[in-house]
Amino acid sequence: MDFLEDLRLVDGPVLWTAWAAGAAGLGYLLWRGGHRSSQDTDTGPRRALLFLLPLLAAALTAAALLAGTHWLLIYAIPVFPGELPREVLGWSLAAITALLLCGLRLWTTWRPVPEAGQARTRRRVRTTAVSIGALLGVVLLSAVQINAYFGLNHTVSDLTGTAVARIQPLEDGLKRVPGATPSSLSGWSPPGSLPDGGELRRASIPGTASGFQSREAYIYLPPAYFATPRPALPVLVLFAGQPGAPADWLTGGALRSRMDRYAAEHHGVAPVVVVADPNGTASGNTLCMDSSIAPADTFLAKDVPEWINSTLDVDPDPSRWAVGGFSFGGTCAMQMVTRHPDTYGSALAFSSEREPALAKERDKTVAASFGGDTEAFDRQTPLRIMQERRFEGHGIYFAAGERDPEFLGYMDELSAAARKAGFSVETSPVPGAGHSWEAASTALPAGLDFLFSRWGIAQ
Repeated sequence: MDFLEDLRLVDGPVLWTAWAAGAAGLGYLLWRGGHRSSQDTDTGPRRALLFLLPLLAAALTAAALLAGTHWLLIYAIPVFPGELPREVLGWSLAAITALLLCGLRLWTTWRPVPEAGQARTRRRVRTTAVSIGALLGVVLLSAVQINAYFGLNHTVSDLTGTAVARIQPLEDGLKRVPGATPSSLSGWSPPGSLPDGGELRRASIPGTASGFQSREAYIYLPPAYFATPRPALPVLVLFAGQPGAPADWLTGGALRSRMDRYAAEHHGVAPVVVVADPNGTASGNTLCMDSSIAPADTFLAKDVPEWINSTLDVDPDPSRWAVGGFSFGGTCAMQMVTRHPDTYGSALAFSSEREPALAKERDKTVAASFGGDTEAFDRQTPLRIMQERRFEGHGIYFAAGERDPEFLGYMDELSAAARKAGFSVETSPVPGAGHSWEAASTALPAGLDFLFSRWGIAQ
């Protein structure tokens, strides 16, 4: 079972098998989709046209279905505030085309013919089984490639959630002792008994002031947290994308391995990381605001910091607190550092949106959150706040995938506004990455370097 759970989904045998199955399946469906009876006497261009017409019809129909569905998800319902990446749409098109070709093949296989005997029935059953198998091969390849693009599930255990389910609740022995004060990190030297890596725990953060009902948070405690006495470690609060869940930082973000590697390079020192939940459900979108949708801002700016300070041994100095996230989470981080600079001194904005959004059309977001009051919405957006306030002494690290032009544009606009408002700013396109967890996971170590230099912690 351990072998199966550790099986990687984005490379190795699974990827090779998916490519073989997908290529064979699509080849079979393309050939059979345009196959004509051996008794057909058409030759030359007419025969080629009769072969290609079903294939062209399937591809055009698939493109129309995909375009319609994409429009519904972006503009009509809406489910996503932005357009899906081209790579995702391309692999979805392949799967839909294969579905239509399979349907065409099954229709021609089972259409009534005179005097159909047992031999023909057996051929029909065999053709049906092979056609469905071919379809599944193409769907498997499309699913593997879409997952590889987003980089969310690296292994079978990521996909099934078994690894995350094994994370233990935060026990009393790791909580702050009332009245105790962590030792200063300045001049701290690691004892020889530090563990090789950090630990993950989970906990519920109550919405004491906000009344907000969040999902469980995940906490990364670096090796230095297990020293006696504990040093006062900095804090990093992270948010995942939307749709999504806090656990996405553990799977797609590879949080533990990234943080362990960073801590190993810094004598066991790394931030205490709390992956908090701003949305409450996988499909929820609170915009990280206090609005008619939910009191998310109060939860993130008051309940979460108070829980951290009262529960964990950390540095209470807000200048050593940072907030970060990917996509929706990056937007949320920008909102926190601009609206609450006295709580969060720095931010890591990975693939941040220009502003919080429920839909591609801005008026739908304003209508759902503030009853159509555009001014009330604008007053809470980072770009508006950075026009009106100064942020000397605060910093933001921006990153976005170099194959993600829309969000690279947002990064340029937001970083220019942040510099003008007095933030210390660094920007970094992530080579080879799109709008995916690869961008966030790859950029995290450089973001930590940015924070460590601001916190005055030796590199």
